[in-house]
Amino acid sequence: MIPHEKSDQSEEPFTSYGHYTYLDYLQWQMDEMVELIKGNVFRAATAPRRIHQELLLEMARIFADYLDQHPCKVFIAPFDVRLPEDSNLPEKIDTVVQPDSCVVCDRSKLDERGCLGAPDLVVEILSPGNNQKELKQKYDVYEKSGVKEYWIIHPDEQTLLVYRLINGAYQPSRLLTHGDLVHSQVITGFKLTISDLFESSED
Repeated sequence: MIPHEKSDQSEEPFTSYGHYTYLDYLQWQMDEMVELIKGNVFRAATAPRRIHQELLLEMARIFADYLDQHPCKVFIAPFDVRLPEDSNLPEKIDTVVQPDSCVVCDRSKLDERGCLGAPDLVVEILSPGNNQKELKQKYDVYEKSGVKEYWIIHPDEQTLLVYRLINGAYQPSRLLTHGDLVHSQVITGFKLTISDLFESSED
């Protein structure tokens, strides 16, 4: 049973100890965004930089335009993605992430709380202070849960790295940058010119 989202007392998560679940997560009332990864709490370090938000909106716009009249849908944070292992019960789920952007093609995974199960494609835009989380913690849970494509955008270096799930393990692309064209193997026919993405944030 999922508890009420509102309560008289806000419960504050502690990041230094304890193992938390989605059931705990639902009780927290916080102004900042938090994520659960393998039962550990991760808080957003600071407000995203302008370039982060510009790239996020441009990436979402490109996906949304392409996916018009398509069964797949694109979402941007804040958007809860629950990644269960053995059970869909709130007290058993210990990973709840908020990807910068994600594409979900299986509509049965969508409910009023977000997405239950692995999105087909996830985009994370790196920010100062969260690179370790994106590159290690999220890499592990995305791979294990079955996210088919994991895109990592580095705003300062203006690069894109694509991990594709092959036989249960991620295989990286070469580092993509200006002049390169990336194709998605998840969204049939989708392609993106890297230069177009970054030039949109340079105006």
